[in-house]
Amino acid sequence: MSTQASNETKHVLPSGHPAASLIAEIVASALEEDRAGFDVTTQATVPPDQPGEATLLYKEDGVVCGLEVVREVFWQMSDEIEMDFLAEEGAWVPKGTVVAELRGPLAPMLSGERVALNLLQRMSGTATMAHRYVAEAARGGTGRVVDTRKTTPGLRALERYAVRSGGAFNHRDTLEDGVLIKDNHIEAATRRGVDPAQLIAEVRGRVQHLLRIEVEADTPHLARAAAHGGADVVLLDNMPPDMMAAIVAESRANPKTSRVLFEASGGVRIETIAAIAATGVDLISVGALTHSAPALDISLDVRPAD
Repeated sequence: MSTQASNETKHVLPSGHPAASLIAEIVASALEEDRAGFDVTTQATVPPDQPGEATLLYKEDGVVCGLEVVREVFWQMSDEIEMDFLAEEGAWVPKGTVVAELRGPLAPMLSGERVALNLLQRMSGTATMAHRYVAEAARGGTGRVVDTRKTTPGLRALERYAVRSGGAFNHRDTLEDGVLIKDNHIEAATRRGVDPAQLIAEVRGRVQHLLRIEVEADTPHLARAAAHGGADVVLLDNMPPDMMAAIVAESRANPKTSRVLFEASGGVRIETIAAIAATGVDLISVGALTHSAPALDISLDVRPAD
């Protein structure tokens, strides 16, 4: 593999892209996992000086996401591989679009092919699903579609970038980024005689003052208690749309709770998101964006060059 520095010194990454150093780390781990530098088949069949070329073809409609990651894969395999982008990151492209061309030594292209495609297909699939959820939600309302922490270990930065590339937004990135009081936290507090309003007050006094406090509620009673108790955001968990709409409308009509944000979560599907958005919620969290996005069908046609 290349002993050169990461492409951080060669390319300016798009705005909002994960840091080049993080991309390099993820790619290096993936290549090591695949033992790409010890590809016995390619080493036994392809001379190291044989030239090659390749094209990246999107075999179904989707959002282009992950080209810089692919560039890093091949840069780490060989600093002699050059890659030209033919489509913009974040663009929607139709089936049959060639989004990039590569040229350089053939052997490292073949050895890095699988890792490059695995990452590109996953990122593009996530971005494409996010794009479709955002478009469908817009039919019902203005609530933001956001992801969750249900990500693939080690790939969170890439998957969350893909969500943004598809037009959706990110929820808290890690456990230190915001307070989310869930059912187990509430149950623990109840066992020691602390009600939701008291719990919110306790938390407010213990955490950094810029952190928002969100409370999960699975009943209208708990949602009202959280809103009146000082929560910044109330997560409406697995509620039918008519119930959510009533809670949101009631809160908006009360000056004390009119600024509370509401998040819909649980059971959100492409078939239901428009109706959920129509309830007036501010956020709609969709775990499927990262845990269930299908890989987009993309091929890398690698071939010897003259």
